[in-house]
Amino acid sequence: MIEFDAVTKRYPDGTVAVDSVDLHVPSGKITVLVGPSGCGKTTSLRMINRMVEPTGGRILIDGTDTNTSDPATLRRGIGYVIQHAGLFPHRTVVDNVATVPILLGWRRKKARQRAMELLELVGLPPELSDRYPSQLSGGQQQRVGVARALGADPPIMLMDEPFSAVDPVVRESLQDEFLRLQQDLGKTIVFVTHDIDEAIKLGDQVAVFQAGGHLAQVATPPDLLADPADDFVAGFVGKDRGYRALSFTPADGLPLEKEPTVEVGADAEVARRTSVEGWVLVLDDARRPQGWLDVSRLTGEDEVTPTVLHRGGTVASATGSLRGALDAALSSPTGRGVIVDDIGALLGTVRPAQVLVQIENAAAEAEARH
Repeated sequence: MIEFDAVTKRYPDGTVAVDSVDLHVPSGKITVLVGPSGCGKTTSLRMINRMVEPTGGRILIDGTDTNTSDPATLRRGIGYVIQHAGLFPHRTVVDNVATVPILLGWRRKKARQRAMELLELVGLPPELSDRYPSQLSGGQQQRVGVARALGADPPIMLMDEPFSAVDPVVRESLQDEFLRLQQDLGKTIVFVTHDIDEAIKLGDQVAVFQAGGHLAQVATPPDLLADPADDFVAGFVGKDRGYRALSFTPADGLPLEKEPTVEVGADAEVARRTSVEGWVLVLDDARRPQGWLDVSRLTGEDEVTPTVLHRGGTVASATGSLRGALDAALSSPTGRGVIVDDIGALLGTVRPAQVLVQIENAAAEAEARH
């Protein structure tokens, strides 16, 4: 558990970066610090491991004032991940990950063995272990950064905009992998981002900072979206916060329709006969959706190949949220959202109107509970 007790950071020129912040960071959970540039969120993060020293107040870890600890010893017990990974360019991947265990006195062989286990944990193949950071993609470098932070199995991890330097597709993949790791490891994590969508997706609680280092609100993501503390928080969260809030409403109970399908490789005539309103959903041999086919694009007796598929629509999980289901329905070229099970196999489709009915039902149930 981490406690901020009236923590302030004032620089010699009088600038206040963090202004008397009180914040409780629960053990085993993800606390996300979010806010506009220059609001003090990164300064707050860096005061936890004393890379920045507070000028007022206290930060306690499990009841112990960090100011009473040796800074180097404190940092070795706290994982730290930054933007662009911050890897040592002259060390191989495995030696980057083994850095902290070696600093803690582990034998080199044991440290490298631990590093290989961590690379597997974050989803990197062993053949990358002898490469240098410059030989990796941005997403791979960030995974190495997370693995290095986990090197000595620290109870606390600090993460400063770790995924902001990669493209949106890779970023989403890293976020999903991060949540999977946290489910298994249960670390106490303080995560800084300027992206409210990332904060809402990752945080067990979200702390919204505003200019001048003021802490405007601390809440769970659903509560933050439903009840912003003031106009600043409401504006920062965004006018579409009602849509974002659907991320926390389960999609179970949707009335799915049976969707006619064909497999990749089917002949054109079968696809035409199977289509509904000129479209047919195409699956692979494991019944995983591959895309929609506009049968008017087929000529003669062409087979159905991946190159002719429309891939613009998203796919939602039946165990996911109503936001995912609504997005799938709205983004589908047919107006029929594709719903799959936990292994990605087709369960059926749903139309936007059916999702909206489910949203109204969920809202009525929530109102009745209150």
